[in-house]
Amino acid sequence: MKIAFQAGLPAEWTAAVLIVPLFENETPGEVCPELHDAAPWLLSAPGLADFRGKKDETLLFHGPAGAHAARVLLAGMGDNPSAKTRAERLDALRVTLGGATAWCRKHGLAGALAVPVSALSHAVGSNDKDDRSVSRAVREAICGALLGLYRNTAFKSGTAGQSPDPDPERLDLLMAASLPEVEAAAREGEIHAQAVTLARNLANAPANRLAPADMTEEAARLAARHGLRHETLGMDDLQKLGMGAFVAVGAGAAGNPRHAPCLSILEYAPAGHENEAPLVVVGKGITFDSGGISLKPSAGMWEMKGDMGGAAAVLGLFEALPRLGVQRRVVGLLACAENMPGAFASRPGDVVKTLSGKTVEIVNTDAEGRLVLCDALTYAQKRWSPDVLVDVATLTGACVVALGDDVAGLFCEEPELAARIKSLGEAVGEPFWPLPLHERYFEKLKSETADFANAGSREGGACSAAIFLKQFVNPEGAAKARWAHLDIAGPAFLTRKIPNCPAGASGFAVRTLIDLASA
Repeated sequence: MKIAFQAGLPAEWTAAVLIVPLFENETPGEVCPELHDAAPWLLSAPGLADFRGKKDETLLFHGPAGAHAARVLLAGMGDNPSAKTRAERLDALRVTLGGATAWCRKHGLAGALAVPVSALSHAVGSNDKDDRSVSRAVREAICGALLGLYRNTAFKSGTAGQSPDPDPERLDLLMAASLPEVEAAAREGEIHAQAVTLARNLANAPANRLAPADMTEEAARLAARHGLRHETLGMDDLQKLGMGAFVAVGAGAAGNPRHAPCLSILEYAPAGHENEAPLVVVGKGITFDSGGISLKPSAGMWEMKGDMGGAAAVLGLFEALPRLGVQRRVVGLLACAENMPGAFASRPGDVVKTLSGKTVEIVNTDAEGRLVLCDALTYAQKRWSPDVLVDVATLTGACVVALGDDVAGLFCEEPELAARIKSLGEAVGEPFWPLPLHERYFEKLKSETADFANAGSREGGACSAAIFLKQFVNPEGAAKARWAHLDIAGPAFLTRKIPNCPAGASGFAVRTLIDLASA
């Protein structure tokens, strides 16, 4: 769906469907005063009494023959707007616009949709003089509208003689006068949606179609599109460097070169920022996690094709950075492997030496994400001396137990960085919740054989995984980096449809990372 703009007198606005989002007990004329000129027939329509504005409620009104606005779709955002925070109002707007565009597609309304900018401003409680707030409302509305149309159809053959309902061809933003900041915000929302879509498509791909080598090829294509630096360290490189933990995870699948572990690196450095200490983002890229020798139960194992959601989020970030013109040096690492049982797979009880020099006893081969991440984190600090270091990973089921499947865990001992990530996530509908990094969790990782083990008891499992990673942050001799660990295991891969996302990969964390890099 293309994003376009109409600027001029409201009486001249044209649309196959004009979408008006509103809360309970609000009237269309109150939300969008321009409707008096754009669709005067609506304000006296008897059917208005049937619309309550409840969450997910929609009601379509048909205009008279020859009307510029042929139809008006009222889309409910729920109750009590005055009690909602700005982030909650933005979330309601995103969800409502996504639901409205999907509703139009479902009902065969594939022509030009439109939404008044004044209605978007009203939805978040701003006014036309608050340029920043209006721009944020526009950005979130456009992103939500586009993500509401997402479908995971790449691997479907289709039914002979049938095709899916076509997407609406266009969504116009309606304004009385051209506003450059609104147009820029709309394009930004479009880029965000496309970055999330890339991450969703990758994480939805089955493991027989997306192996570690395919991830690095995707990174290479992205780099070529945008003129970024890209390189890949293959299994031989990882072994020579001393990344024993990383190699151990992928050893069971390494017999097939396409499935062998690799570290793919992207670098974005706009002019004038080439030598600054970068933001480094490390993504867990386990393209399939069987659990290895510590085999997972078969029920739900198919979902483990999405265990590379962290690396997919990093690719989504790099799809957006050059298109948004972000003025910051950013490095992305995709720590990719396939965790499979096999003759050369690591075994419970094995001891590996990490790049840091520390030794780890592998007591559970299904605690593999932290093993690829620990070597990738060490490598990042040795090579780039980052200002900020963030790892993003579908790391632990324990985090899902603690926070549910729509909130991610945030582990960070830098108050300013933690608060920024939490605030940025709330504003884009990616909620994070702080969890502790207390040293007492390290007690669970004691080993009689190595420096420490890769897993402890089930209790506090998300925290012990985070404290494991902490052992590899700010090593002796390296510049101190501000570090945050994002455990996105719950919201990254969904077993049920939620607003603006069908079941499957969600692309969670892409937008938070974009705004973190842009801040």
